Amino acid sequence: MSAPAGAATGTAADTAAMAFVGVSTGESSIMRIFPEWARLLGLPTARLVGFDLPPDAEPARYRAVAERIRRDPLLLGALITTHKIGVYRAAADLFDELDDFARLCGEVSSVSKRDGRFVGHAKDPLTAGLAIEEFLAPGHFAATGGELLCLGAGGAGTAISYYLARRPDAPARIVCTDRSADRLAELADVLRRGGADPARLRTVVTEGHADDLLAAASPGTLVVNATGLGKDRPGSPLSPAARFPRGAVAWELNYRGALPFLHAARAQAAERDLDVVDGWRYFIHGWSQVTAEVFGLTLDAATVDRLSAAAEAVR
Repeated sequence: MSAPAGAATGTAADTAAMAFVGVSTGESSIMRIFPEWARLLGLPTARLVGFDLPPDAEPARYRAVAERIRRDPLLLGALITTHKIGVYRAAADLFDELDDFARLCGEVSSVSKRDGRFVGHAKDPLTAGLAIEEFLAPGHFAATGGELLCLGAGGAGTAISYYLARRPDAPARIVCTDRSADRLAELADVLRRGGADPARLRTVVTEGHADDLLAAASPGTLVVNATGLGKDRPGSPLSPAARFPRGAVAWELNYRGALPFLHAARAQAAERDLDVVDGWRYFIHGWSQVTAEVFGLTLDAATVDRLSAAAEAVR
């Protein structure tokens, strides 16, 4: 475990803090945003402390971070990004309580402490839904015949697939890719236990680009880059020659980094009639929901809009 990436404010070290477990936390915009959010939420001395781990870290390192958060009385909780599944696998037994989504999806994306209890949550299905409903029409799949092509079957990819499989206007087919056959099997199990129709799901192990799957996708397909490529690791799940289906929605979950997937979609947007969405609102919903959980707050839509405006100012 690396040393903390640093507090987001200059306050004394004995003030309440929230942990941020990621890969390169110091580069995240939240480190500049959080002090203003803390002020708006009436938490002016609250700090954000980063813990950096490499992707696919050893289980002992995930467990050490969870132990640190559990034992430190000044750390009131945490947001976990890339390491949600790793923390669950290595440290699920450390939690006094895991919510339904955490147990179903096998991940922990949010940690809080309630009445002396160490609680793990999986917020991704909630935050994915909040973001999706902002850019996707309620009858999009029925109107277009589009599918879901989710590139990446980690925590975010699983949550998005789960949410859309249960949506009243669900895609006729859900195609998910990953380098790991085990992750794909786990995703399929989550959807099955969540009540999704297994006949609608296709999983594909991909070591390289997924251009062939993109070429076979129907017009109006929602194409999601949930691989982390373009942020945590260089590259894209699609080659430069890949062509999006007409009328597709291209959703890049990242909001920072080289973002080749996002740039390729934008370059084709006019010609292919694409709706291109970056990961900014997903980022806002993810952080605001977890911050509220950690500090015991309730956020209404107006408050989320104020937080979003404050974040946009330093984006």
